[in-house]
Amino acid sequence: MKIIKQIVAVCMIFVLSAGFAGCEDNNNNLNKNPDDNIDKINYTETLRVYNAGEYIDMTTIADFEKEFAIKIEYSEFESNEDMYSEISKNLNSYDVLVPSDYMIDRLIKEDKLEKLDKDKVPNIINIAEEYLNPVYDSVNDYVAPYMVGTLGILYNKKYATDNINSWTILFDSQYQGKVLMLDSQRDSIGITLKMLGYSLNSGDDNELAQVKSKLNNMRFTYDESEIIRDKMVAGEGVLGVVYSGDAKIAIDRNPDLAYAIPIDGSNKWVDGFVIVKNTQHLAAAQKFINFMCRPNIAVRNMSKIGYTSPVKGAWAEFGGNKIMFPAEEELERCEAFLYDISAAEKYDKLWSEIN
Repeated sequence: MKIIKQIVAVCMIFVLSAGFAGCEDNNNNLNKNPDDNIDKINYTETLRVYNAGEYIDMTTIADFEKEFAIKIEYSEFESNEDMYSEISKNLNSYDVLVPSDYMIDRLIKEDKLEKLDKDKVPNIINIAEEYLNPVYDSVNDYVAPYMVGTLGILYNKKYATDNINSWTILFDSQYQGKVLMLDSQRDSIGITLKMLGYSLNSGDDNELAQVKSKLNNMRFTYDESEIIRDKMVAGEGVLGVVYSGDAKIAIDRNPDLAYAIPIDGSNKWVDGFVIVKNTQHLAAAQKFINFMCRPNIAVRNMSKIGYTSPVKGAWAEFGGNKIMFPAEEELERCEAFLYDISAAEKYDKLWSEIN
């Protein structure tokens, strides 16, 4: 009998030990991060991408990394001028840039970009013809267009009682202190030039003196487009100068808002992917650009950021939205920003004196 009791005791100890071990395993499983079960990517190299803020669907980057085993080191800039200042310190601190038209023009003229091997970027064929071959890159040797849009006025219909169809409304005394202006020299100088009846790209001293006078006479609040967007959604401004993508997002969030491209004319812009001269990751850069030109990836980026991809195969998803796809007569009144070294120096000086 004593022997039987000892056997039973040993069995009980074994059963209890197994039970505690099971509980411990269950507790460990509860504390595990689900991501721990995901296979780690064995990256073959790192590609450094420099883009404007809030200007990509980050899940598309994650998918690129998984597909190609290339790590993306992603950074953001607030303006083309900030981007240029940063790369001027060390051009090869980045591999791929996403500047606007006039800055791409400048980088080409300064021989800071690699030519695209179109055999390695075959998806460039997906770009709509009207966005190819810009005047500063007539055969797309350097740029693969990424997003396109316009510059206009986002306004609150409850408080803006006038017909919002001209840049002159920004300078109307009744809206003093209620206008949110873009903290961007080319945009703010450019729209003032258009209001005065001049070209966005004017370098005329007399015309720029008039711009300076107009801007100095107003107490504008200057901010980034996405900050203006959020302030307008929150009802903190009556009129705001924004890019079309931010206008779309704002109106989606607040139906009291509307967007206008002034009859004076505006900027029709194209931002694009370019590759930095002498990059050590040329093949990876071309893979990344080609990936971003896929229609399904373009749809995801458009859905996230509100801007219009020039990839024509992505357009059907958006039902002809008038902000994303303005009327032809509106676009005919618009210009592209271009780079001229003499004018750029004048813009820098003017901006430092009013901002």
